[in-house]
Amino acid sequence: MVRASYLEIYNEEIRDLLNKKQTQRLELRDKDTGVYVKDLSTFVVKTPEDFMKIFTEGNVNRHVGATNMNEHSSRSHSVFTITVESSEFDEEGENKIKVGKLNIVDLAGSERQSKTGATGDRLKEATKINLSLSTLCHTISSLTDPKCTYIPYRDSKLTRILQDSLGGNTKTVMISNIGPADYNTDETMSTLRYASRAKHIQNKPRINEDPKDAMIREFHDEITRLREQLAAMSGGKLKV
Repeated sequence: MVRASYLEIYNEEIRDLLNKKQTQRLELRDKDTGVYVKDLSTFVVKTPEDFMKIFTEGNVNRHVGATNMNEHSSRSHSVFTITVESSEFDEEGENKIKVGKLNIVDLAGSERQSKTGATGDRLKEATKINLSLSTLCHTISSLTDPKCTYIPYRDSKLTRILQDSLGGNTKTVMISNIGPADYNTDETMSTLRYASRAKHIQNKPRINEDPKDAMIREFHDEITRLREQLAAMSGGKLKV
């Protein structure tokens, strides 16, 4: 079973890009398996075309705005999540469930007021963007420092959502976009330093077997329960 969801973090508020009620703000919650977004829409997909339809629909709802540097500047961070669950029987005849998750993240670029000319709402957006990117940078630095005893995941919603994509049971790839113009030399060097820190994060991924929150398990239990009800109603003559 393959599922997809799409959210954005705009001014430190989480919005469901696939929900028609765009005014609704979502909350982060903790559970045994990690951080999750309460009431986030999730859709089961069966084809690549389904993915693209969801992705395109979400992009239409993203916050964008014009600045002196970019006519269609992203004013938010976005996270497109693909979750894959599989069920199979092992050699002993036990049903094993495995779950994998891919987070595709588009980070808004860091901004300098002197270059973007940001004022009013654009300035507020830029401040929130830079603050969350700074927290992400501190988190990456902490993960690469063997002497560090505290990782500041909770200092922003971006780092809380990406907690299981940065440290622990994960593999992470960062693609850094830089400009060729010498006018942006400072930004280019800053971005390269950012990426250099990230590539030194060392994790040990493992297979997620039999997670308690696997949706495929819930569906399997529901099907079993319904079959038992049908069998009882038909006097045990139901053939499956």
